[in-house]
Amino acid sequence: MANENEFELHAPHGANKKPKRVGRGSSSGLGSTAGKGNKGQQSRSGSAVPYVGFEGGQMPLYRRIARRGFSNAPFKKVFACVNLCDLEAKFADGETVNRESLKNKGLLGKVVDGVKVLGNGDITKKLNVEVEKISASAKDKIEKAGGSVKIIEKAVKESK
Repeated sequence: MANENEFELHAPHGANKKPKRVGRGSSSGLGSTAGKGNKGQQSRSGSAVPYVGFEGGQMPLYRRIARRGFSNAPFKKVFACVNLCDLEAKFADGETVNRESLKNKGLLGKVVDGVKVLGNGDITKKLNVEVEKISASAKDKIEKAGGSVKIIEKAVKESK
């Protein structure tokens, strides 16, 4: 017959800890300051440092130092890249590849400044490609397959 204590389950020693009860008198070890140290911003209730780089109200370093140099970010051109293997899979012989047809076939999402065709993969179909940019290898492969390549020049906006 089985021992009675055999079926009594207990958590292993140290698995269940009592919660830390702060502010319950000096004898608890977490009385008076409740483990937050003495005075200062972090000892107050609801305290949080406002943001990364906050220096306690002092002018932050990133605002004390003068801005220098030039950033090309506002003038950056963003091109959507399409590979030849994608054109081979989605287009039929003799079709025209341009921004509208690429969007209709699901190869383009949001295009900001244009489309660039890259030479990854092989192509066997005659395609008429009309895009803003094309790599040298892609142009070579398209022309070898009997297709044509036309580079579209976008009208440049004049700033006054």
